[in-house]
Amino acid sequence: MKRKFEEIIDYIEDLQAQNQLKQGEKLPSIREMATRFTCNKTTVIRAYKELEFNHKVYSIPKGGYYLIEKKKRINDTSKTINFTEVMPDTALLPYLEFNHCINRAVDLHQDHLFTYTDPQGLLSLRKALVDHFIDHQIFASEEQICITSGAQQALSILSKMPFPNGKKNILVEQPTYSLFQKIVELNGERVIGITRDFNGIDLNELERIFKYESIKFFYTIPRFHNPLGTSFSEKDKKRIVALAEKYNVYIVEDDYLADIDPNRNVLPAYYYDISGKVVYVKSFSKAFMPGIRLGAMVMNEALKEEFLHHKKCSDLNTSVLAQGALEIFINSGMYKKHINKARVAYGKKMKCLRDCLQRIKHTEIEFLIPKTGFFVWIRLSQKIDCTKLISRLKERNVYISPPEKNYLNDSVNENSIGICIAKLSTDQIRTGIRILCEEVELLSELPRVKSTNGEP
Repeated sequence: MKRKFEEIIDYIEDLQAQNQLKQGEKLPSIREMATRFTCNKTTVIRAYKELEFNHKVYSIPKGGYYLIEKKKRINDTSKTINFTEVMPDTALLPYLEFNHCINRAVDLHQDHLFTYTDPQGLLSLRKALVDHFIDHQIFASEEQICITSGAQQALSILSKMPFPNGKKNILVEQPTYSLFQKIVELNGERVIGITRDFNGIDLNELERIFKYESIKFFYTIPRFHNPLGTSFSEKDKKRIVALAEKYNVYIVEDDYLADIDPNRNVLPAYYYDISGKVVYVKSFSKAFMPGIRLGAMVMNEALKEEFLHHKKCSDLNTSVLAQGALEIFINSGMYKKHINKARVAYGKKMKCLRDCLQRIKHTEIEFLIPKTGFFVWIRLSQKIDCTKLISRLKERNVYISPPEKNYLNDSVNENSIGICIAKLSTDQIRTGIRILCEEVELLSELPRVKSTNGEP
């Protein structure tokens, strides 16, 4: 004989099977179910929690329980395979669940929706992020956290505002995130490059630049680098932070994919900072939802006042509705569930790519495949004309970014291509890599493969 809470579970599943309870709809209230099944509320809560544990429903604080949307992947009939789109997989985006969070945020924050609010961000969201950051070994108070209109806004303001060290130049890795280079150029700042490859950066060269080049801050992507896909070792992060302290240089750490890292022992550079020299920037666009346009950063008091002055002049305040919805999404546990799903999905994509490239026996390429992430950098034999390769791939509906977009104007000396696999299915990855390797082989006089696998 079934126990009462099991009967409740069967009842909810029957409602769903008969289409009387549709995806995204609210479940009957706990009071209603307790009356229907002649039981106490605790029994109903146990049943709902069991459904939640099995990812069949989700809860919103003070908003009830809802049936999770089982989103079907739409088969992509397009013949185009685009390795240039830096976007999360749309099949992973929690549209309906987040929509409920938006509706709930309207109720909770209606007094603030139609007026200006704190440019630093909703206090309730900043408090939620205190615990969220602890999972990544970022220990900060709500007063150190600022909410921005995407990480892009944070980077733009940081690039043009003065820093307490009074220095002027910005140091970037080569290659690096292309839009940050554009931001610096548009803001009229002088930018200097330092080479980064599969082995990291030359720390002796970094020290020389810190010592002699009047560096305001060093913009770096220690984890799952864009576009290399590589990560710094813990030893290198410690050394970089120590050099920043020694030469009074700030570090802007872009940790845009921290959420999907399966290795919980990996620490951000911010963790090693004891002198307030690291500014930590987090995006909610790449691993979560691009359209929400929210970012967060952690900085010390010496920078915060100047930053908020620039931010207020930029947009007065970040969208209250988006902030309120994200707060609910995090506090309800839905964000953590979404990230767990995304972590598995992107790990599978990268494994697929690794398997494809490791089977290649007749092409002259060098690569390093991380365990997860969005990006992989492929070096080509000097016998292969990179521009011609990209052109030939385009004729076969495979799109690859040219390497120069990730370099400063005078720094392009690599015969390489960067690919992003985040938005592609595993079938598209297999097809795209097959076509890529066919074209590389055709352009190579002496086909052979040189591979480098694993983390640096």
